[in-house]
Amino acid sequence: MRRIELAENDPTGRVVALSSEVATELAGRGLLDVAPVPEDRWRLTPLPNKIGAVRVGQHDVVVQPKARFASIMFMLGYARDPGLSPEEFSGATEDDVWPLVGETLARLASQAVLRGVLQGYVTEDASLTVLRGRVRVADQIARRPGLPLPLEVRYDEYAVDIPENRILRTALHRMALVPGLQEGLRRRLIHLTGRLEGASVLPAGAPIPGWRPSRLNARYHSALRLSELVLRTIGLGTAEGGEPVASFAVDMATTFEDFVAAALREALSRVSTGRTECQYSVFLDTEKRVAVKPDVVHIASNAPRSVFDAKYKLASRADVYPTPDLYQMHAYCTILGLPRGYLVYAGSKAEGVRPSTHRIARTQIDVVTWPLDVTTSPTALLAQVGDLAATAVEWPAAVTIPA
Repeated sequence: MRRIELAENDPTGRVVALSSEVATELAGRGLLDVAPVPEDRWRLTPLPNKIGAVRVGQHDVVVQPKARFASIMFMLGYARDPGLSPEEFSGATEDDVWPLVGETLARLASQAVLRGVLQGYVTEDASLTVLRGRVRVADQIARRPGLPLPLEVRYDEYAVDIPENRILRTALHRMALVPGLQEGLRRRLIHLTGRLEGASVLPAGAPIPGWRPSRLNARYHSALRLSELVLRTIGLGTAEGGEPVASFAVDMATTFEDFVAAALREALSRVSTGRTECQYSVFLDTEKRVAVKPDVVHIASNAPRSVFDAKYKLASRADVYPTPDLYQMHAYCTILGLPRGYLVYAGSKAEGVRPSTHRIARTQIDVVTWPLDVTTSPTALLAQVGDLAATAVEWPAAVTIPA
């Protein structure tokens, strides 16, 4: 397999020789800008803040993120469900997206079905010659007016075809179809798909069935959370000419901001008795015509106590951040009556970035730029958010803002 690697937000990209069919598939997967250059070659440039991978036949194009793929998968899952355990990804030995997801899914699915496949009651509609369950009177009259048999009935069947098994089997089936997987991993995925025989495979594009965590399905929880992530983010298809295509494309700005909001909400709930609101609505002007929405506002005693805004940006050099972000946080602090606000950035200790405080001239307001080291493990990433939450609740609650 031919592998082509690019760095996240690389402005120059790479010029490579590709067939027009492969180039067309790459261009349609939401990861790359693909432009023709002379001599039947193509310039591949990552779209802004997009990372991921596309496999088209024997071509594997990867846009490498600043963070590890394991951390990105964790952030994606945690933003939707803070019940996702960081340990599921912290110990991952692979950091290429396809083997990472495939191996983790196979491991979690094996644990889920180790003590047998979960079963539950499934509602079935059928036409029977004997009464079972209850008659669907409206259907009986509409379909068989005046005929006593067969009966249109609805009954509950104790079976394998429950939402949990449908989700898990579909994710396993989808991963097994990714081209270029190691044969041993593919066989494990196919074997686990067979273990769930009797559960329906969801059609492409079908909505993911709802399920509720409970004591009965507790052993499935981790596998289900990853399975939902697979179904939402991994696309499969066939290129012109019949070559299989698999794609995984993520907008890191949205992913980072959603993760920070979810993680802060959880972390603040452990260190404060107040409540935390995401996308908090407030007005910039006294006439209430200009609405603004800070990413996260923590409220205690019915008043704002802390404000945070997440930015998927890195400083151009240590401790230097985009000026408009400081203006924005200054405005948030002013209208909320707070002495301090936090701009949460995607950073890396290796790049020398660290928290720093900016006192706004002629005011009592501090704007703190707080980088999260996204290159670390999921467990350490959550610990950093916990440190931020603990720091924020220790500061005075408000300043006096002139009327």
